[in-house]
Amino acid sequence: MDNKIKYEMEFPIQASPGLLYQYISTPSGMQEWYADNVNSRGKFFNFIWEGSEEVAKLISKKKGESIRLQWEDDEDTDYYFEMRIQLDAITKDVSIMVTDFAEEDEVEEGKMLWENMISELKHLLGSV
Repeated sequence: MDNKIKYEMEFPIQASPGLLYQYISTPSGMQEWYADNVNSRGKFFNFIWEGSEEVAKLISKKKGESIRLQWEDDEDTDYYFEMRIQLDAITKDVSIMVTDFAEEDEVEEGKMLWENMISELKHLLGSV
């Protein structure tokens, strides 16, 4: 198995952390911007995009703060993807921190995908 590279991205977003958390941690919220359809059963989330389906397992969730999932294909590895809400204590600016892993030649593509999806989320929240 090839080694994947960890990358992190920060997206400033104008929304309350509470509202944002609903969009990053619940199937109904994620369905609005991340995938065409999202279902969850227990610790497993099914993501459906134009007919293809991927399953991810919930690794950890911190209420109001973050969610970490692992694709089924990455089982038994240290690879995961995480969305974390960061609140600046002084300015009260809110950001979504994304951590993900990709093959070396797919990092740019992965980043573009996240940029597109987060811009969809910003659009939903009226945070442009």
